[in-house]
Amino acid sequence: MTEAEILEEFRQAGALLEGHFILSSGLHSGAYVQCARVLQDASRAGRLCAALAGKLNREVSGEIELVVSPALGGIVAGYEMGRQLQVPSCFFERVDGKFTLRRGFEIPDGTRCLMMEDVVTTGLSSRECVAAAQAEGADVVAAGCLIDRSGGKADIGVPLVALAVFDFPAYPPDRLPDELQAIPPVKPGSRGLQ
Repeated sequence: MTEAEILEEFRQAGALLEGHFILSSGLHSGAYVQCARVLQDASRAGRLCAALAGKLNREVSGEIELVVSPALGGIVAGYEMGRQLQVPSCFFERVDGKFTLRRGFEIPDGTRCLMMEDVVTTGLSSRECVAAAQAEGADVVAAGCLIDRSGGKADIGVPLVALAVFDFPAYPPDRLPDELQAIPPVKPGSRGLQ
C-alpha cells in the first residue's frame, strides 16, 4: 500500500481528526489518529495489517512465533497481525500501572515475539510492553504499528516497523501554540494522564 492509500483508508474511516487533543502521553496535538475507527471494520483492518505483515516479512529476519500487544489500543491490531502472520497473539493489561499478563496467557522462554501497537507517539507504552514481554522470557525481535506519529523518532528498544510514518507535532501543556490554546482540549485516548 502507498502512503496515500493508507491515508485514504484512515480518512474513509473518519479516523484522522483535527482539533485540540490530549494524547495518552499527556502531550497536546492538533491532530489525532483514532485507530479504533479504522480497526472496527474487519475488512479494512485486514487490508492494513496484511500490508504491514508484508513489510515485516521483508524487514524482520527469522520467524515470529507470537504477537504481543498492550491493552487497550493494541489488542485488535495485535490480534489481526497474529492472524496475518498465522501465529497466536496475546496482550498485556495494566495492573496497578504496570503491564501484566493475565487471562491465562503465558510466553514460553525464548519465544520470538513481535510487539504490535496501533499508534506510536512517544513510544512509552511500546517500551513498557516490550520490557514486560522480555521479563516473561520473550525474545522481542521487533515491533510493528499501523501509524508512527513520531516521525520515526520514537525509540522503543527494538526495531520499529510502521505501516506509515507521520510527524504530527505534539506539545507539552505549558508550550502550546496559540492555535491550540484557543481550542478546548479533548482526550480521546484510552490511558489516563500520568
